[in-house]
Amino acid sequence: MAAAQDTQDEPRLTRKGQATRDRITDVAAQLMLDGGVASTSIDDVKRAAGVSSSQLYHYFEDKRALVHAVIARQTEAVLGLQRPLLSALDSFEALRAWRDVIVELQGSRDGRGGCPIGSLGAELAEVDVEARHEVAESFAQWETAIRDGLRAMRDQGVLAADADPDRLALATLAALQGGLLLTQIRRETTPLEVALDAAIAHIGTFRAE
Repeated sequence: MAAAQDTQDEPRLTRKGQATRDRITDVAAQLMLDGGVASTSIDDVKRAAGVSSSQLYHYFEDKRALVHAVIARQTEAVLGLQRPLLSALDSFEALRAWRDVIVELQGSRDGRGGCPIGSLGAELAEVDVEARHEVAESFAQWETAIRDGLRAMRDQGVLAADADPDRLALATLAALQGGLLLTQIRRETTPLEVALDAAIAHIGTFRAE
């Protein structure tokens, strides 16, 4: 896949080259989050990143390659923030702490932007099969992180033995994505709070006696 190839190419870059590539990717990620993939042109990225055509095409063969790099960058940004919380998920208090961080982050943005991964997926799913698979993998990583935390809660006796971490993780991620979308549209965090509270309440029905 293109993103995998990009990742394999990165170690061969000089430090300056890597910094330039990262800057281009970061700028493109923000432009695509703000205005969408289709509305973000290569010229937009060049101007915002302060690079020439030859520089940009040195690191990215075309816009599709840049989009795949953006998917990888947004995935790492989202999961990098949540991974420490999810890796320490061993109680309902830890689950609520994760919930609070997500709500606080969206509140600080006034609900703008929604989910960086979800926004890319919604726009690309029907027009770029490879990108759809990469976004699906990004969501799979997110779901796995939630599932591993819930599995740890079950293994430690916080959740009952019949709790199904796979289904609970998928339900939680689905609630999160719906809450993020409505928060983006309504520009306030109540939908996100309600969605995550409902997901946690559902998980609570499997609390061990």
